[in-house]
Amino acid sequence: MPRSVNHVASRARRKKILKRTKGYFGSRKNVWTVAKNTWEKGQQYAFRDRRAKKRNFRALWIVRINAAVREFDMSYSEFIGKINAKGVKLNRKTMADLAMNSPEAFKALVQSVK
Repeated sequence: MPRSVNHVASRARRKKILKRTKGYFGSRKNVWTVAKNTWEKGQQYAFRDRRAKKRNFRALWIVRINAAVREFDMSYSEFIGKINAKGVKLNRKTMADLAMNSPEAFKALVQSVK
């Protein structure tokens, strides 16, 4: 009796990966083993970078806030310390946005904690 293999399922599995690697360069799009390795590595990068993105944006907001408060003769750490002491509940994303897009509102915020 011949060996029974579920070729329908294994072909579907391969097609699923090859469909996801459409548009890749060279054999990365149509050679099963290369495509599978490339796709898996891409998923690892995506997982890692979803977390790195959060760190990068927080660093960007801190740089923007620091640049904005330097105009008022204050450092970032001083500003954040005073903000927390006053109990102001604004996150860094919002403060960086205020510093860039509405400097008069940010100035009022700095004056309130000075």
